[in-house]
Amino acid sequence: MRPVIDIVADMGEGFGKYSIADDTKLLDLVSSANIACGFHAGDPQIMSQTVKQAIEKGVGIGAHPSFPDLVGFGRRKLDASTWEVTTDVLYQLGALSAFTKAHGGQIQHVTPHGALGNLVAIDSNYANAVLDAVELFDPNLIILSQPDELFFAAKERGLKTAAIIFADRAYNDEGKIVSRSEPNAVLHDPEVIVQRCLDMVINQKVTTITGKEIEVQGNSLLIHGDNKGSLELAEKIKTSLIDAGVEIQGIDKQLSTKTHT
Repeated sequence: MRPVIDIVADMGEGFGKYSIADDTKLLDLVSSANIACGFHAGDPQIMSQTVKQAIEKGVGIGAHPSFPDLVGFGRRKLDASTWEVTTDVLYQLGALSAFTKAHGGQIQHVTPHGALGNLVAIDSNYANAVLDAVELFDPNLIILSQPDELFFAAKERGLKTAAIIFADRAYNDEGKIVSRSEPNAVLHDPEVIVQRCLDMVINQKVTTITGKEIEVQGNSLLIHGDNKGSLELAEKIKTSLIDAGVEIQGIDKQLSTKTHT
């Protein structure tokens, strides 16, 4: 059976006159996009432009909500109540939805950003607070996550789930990505990253930071477009996957195909 993978990247993560990545070019390489919703990045103009371009290019739109932390780019942990997390996420979903509706599209999935993303992976209270917001807004949205607290809590609720794997982040022996606060958490060698992507997608294997080979499965491969040479690397990853016989397919289509087979 031909391997299938969605390629996703974080986008819309500028603010005002500041921009981080070349989203226009990156949108030509991906099948899905995690779009900042205004709390860690993304002002209304950037959100509108990113959504519009994604819809024009047939890219699935994902909400990338975070803690309200523009200064810290959403990477600082905030001591928020579950109700605050739920309403903050609901607010961000509403903001992104306004632009998707205005441009004739809709939100496909949700994947939390930064410190919020780290907490929902290990803390059921935060995970369920995010899922409460999703159910209040649209229970048909796909929860895109690692196999973690958020992922399994979503499954227990009967929500749609898709697993994410990481192109350039190190894994530990438990199959979780290594924290950015730890050394060697991010990979930089393009050849290593490309081969690793092929191994994860085709062979469903990855070598951990300790050198152990473990199983890993995913519907979506996250690539980054905000580092030096990242666009060239993203192009190389996509080309290598296609040359190896991998089909690039959005997660909505993947889940729809599974439902009807």
